Amino acid sequence: MTATVSSRPAGQRRLVGDVRADRRRLASLRQLGPNWFAAVMGTGIVATAAATLPLQFPGLRGAATVVWALAAVSLVTLTVAWIAHWARFPDTARDHRNHPVMSQFFGAPPMALLTVGGGTLLLGSDVIGLPAAVAIDWVLWTVGTLLGLLTAFAIPYRMFTRHRVAADAAFGGWLMPVVPPMVSAAMGALLVPHAPAGQLRLTMILLCVAMFGLSLLAALVTITMIWSRLVHHGTPQAGMVPTLWIVLGPLGQSVTAAGLLANAAPAALPDLYAKGFLVFSVIFGIAAWGFAMLWLALALAITVKTFRAGELTFTLTWWGFTFPLGTCVTGSTVLYTHTGANLFAVTAIALYVLLVAAWSVVATRTARGVLSGSLLRPATS
Repeated sequence: MTATVSSRPAGQRRLVGDVRADRRRLASLRQLGPNWFAAVMGTGIVATAAATLPLQFPGLRGAATVVWALAAVSLVTLTVAWIAHWARFPDTARDHRNHPVMSQFFGAPPMALLTVGGGTLLLGSDVIGLPAAVAIDWVLWTVGTLLGLLTAFAIPYRMFTRHRVAADAAFGGWLMPVVPPMVSAAMGALLVPHAPAGQLRLTMILLCVAMFGLSLLAALVTITMIWSRLVHHGTPQAGMVPTLWIVLGPLGQSVTAAGLLANAAPAALPDLYAKGFLVFSVIFGIAAWGFAMLWLALALAITVKTFRAGELTFTLTWWGFTFPLGTCVTGSTVLYTHTGANLFAVTAIALYVLLVAAWSVVATRTARGVLSGSLLRPATS
């Protein structure tokens, strides 16, 4: 066989090689699911969390801007690839939409859009200017919010009416469809001062508050089911352990959203309500932050136990270690801003160090998996 191949003309060998490469690329494209956008979320939060970190030192903002640019490029690349995936493999795309686990991750694309949009306003303005950054953020926020509201309705609706869910099926991924409106609330608060004064600005902040409530209540219901699953059925299989960290997402992001809405309230609401928002953000934020720290300790303990048992092999679910942890950094930061308590500043810095370490490991392993093709092959049973 070797002699036959080597005896072919060079042009024919190149053609055969190109055909095989095209087949590999198509096979890789077929496996592309919405869960890949978690990589954009995890990368984007590393940048945005650094932008407001209590401890700022020379080079931090520049490094954060580079990471934001990486997240933006990744978002564009994945979006183009995902559109091609839907056009080339509509059957696989429908399978993803109907799958009881993969469908949950349709919440990742809108959160990726929102995260990169927030980073554009916080960091990208240094590169492209504030007017362009605001314009881009408005587009990404609008598209991400519409898609997020769609997932918050459509995925639970399909769970209620089509999926047969086992008693032990609850896992952290169930939060993915309902968290995007909370991200919209937090990132929308940054845009409130840039909205035209009057009814448009008022409508903007009220919509953000409504999305805050929508996501918070749905998340609390879901977290209760996840807690119940752990109590009655024990810890999940090793591959699902990283999804326990997703619970930190709505907790940390709700603290962040409440704090950022309090910052935006004076520009949109009467003084009485603006002060009320500030009081609420601190009281609610400290209470939610406390539970987030408890869950962080539980998730960390289960993860360490699984790792020591030699069962924690790398998969894309490892991106669950990044974005949710990042929301605890931003939540701690806004609490420090409003209270001046060093407890929150120290926590924000410590968690950011942990976030960067987790992101470095997960990003490196993801890059290796993409280059080797191991992450793009069909899953074997």
